[in-house]
Amino acid sequence: MHNDEMLPETTQDEPTPRKKKSHTARNVLLGFLAVVLVVGAVSGFYLYNLANSFNTKTQKIEHAFPEESTRPTKPTLPNGGEAMNILVLGSDSRSAPVDTAEKGAPSDQRSDSMMLLHIPADRKNIFITSIMRDTWVDIPGHGSAKINAAMAFGGIPLVVQTVEGILDARIDHVAVIDFEGFKSMTDALGGVEVNVPIAFSDRGFDFAKGKQVLSGDKALVFVRERYAFADGDYQRVKNQQIFLKALLGKFLTTETLTDPAKISAVVDQVSPYVSVDETLDALAVGKLAVELRNVRTGDVKSFTLPNSGTGWSADGQSIVVADQSAIDALKKALKEDKVGDYLKAQGIAN
Repeated sequence: MHNDEMLPETTQDEPTPRKKKSHTARNVLLGFLAVVLVVGAVSGFYLYNLANSFNTKTQKIEHAFPEESTRPTKPTLPNGGEAMNILVLGSDSRSAPVDTAEKGAPSDQRSDSMMLLHIPADRKNIFITSIMRDTWVDIPGHGSAKINAAMAFGGIPLVVQTVEGILDARIDHVAVIDFEGFKSMTDALGGVEVNVPIAFSDRGFDFAKGKQVLSGDKALVFVRERYAFADGDYQRVKNQQIFLKALLGKFLTTETLTDPAKISAVVDQVSPYVSVDETLDALAVGKLAVELRNVRTGDVKSFTLPNSGTGWSADGQSIVVADQSAIDALKKALKEDKVGDYLKAQGIAN
């Protein structure tokens, strides 16, 4: 299953529908990605104010990484450049806090929104690998389990160690985004226009077929809804893709990037919902933003960690079965900084 798919709601042992509570992977990622792309768009005293806002309002993850002896090394690339890998995790203000996880201790959270942001050395693309929360993997020290259990077993360091083990790729930074930041970001932009493919109504909102501007609250309903559609999650994934493209597209317009008030509002309102490792400060984000200044929506490629569909674990849990052969190819691509070539070989267009 190599389709471009979002992560559904958290489940424990069964795939049956639960409360409409979603940490949609790429929408959560966008809260971080947006800050990266806009902080480097301005300069001088104004940039200082943005940097100060980001540094003071974001929360720092004190212990984000596992013991150094357990980690893969950074590959040496022929051109002397260096790719970057950022692990982005979903959080929700309605869930248990991440305080204990930030210190590396077990918590009752599950990181069902999880994606690896790979930025190649030439900084011409951004590759987003969504990892489905029910993917059955080896969690160091705990045996086989769904990957979203790593947070509960050992906090953020164990999540990092697990993902690094799966992909044999070193993670440079970690960001945790609260889902409420996505809503605030939408409103800070004055709403986002989407082309609704299938009409539906939910939670007091009506979505007529065709173009309309969504506020933050309405956007959350648009990207979460699945029960209104005959094909459920499949249409929800399409809607999420539609909204993501529209949201990212609005960020990367001259209208937004030349509007200091709007950029300030985005950084100011999103930052409180972002937790980052201690090295990912405004200076690092600003540097990366400058490096990514020519990236546009068409340069952002997203796909799901390869899997072979669903199955059952030995103890009766419904799981997503990892496609190890395809994952091995992705490992090689990450190590050689050739993820674009990997996607072409796999026939993944997005």
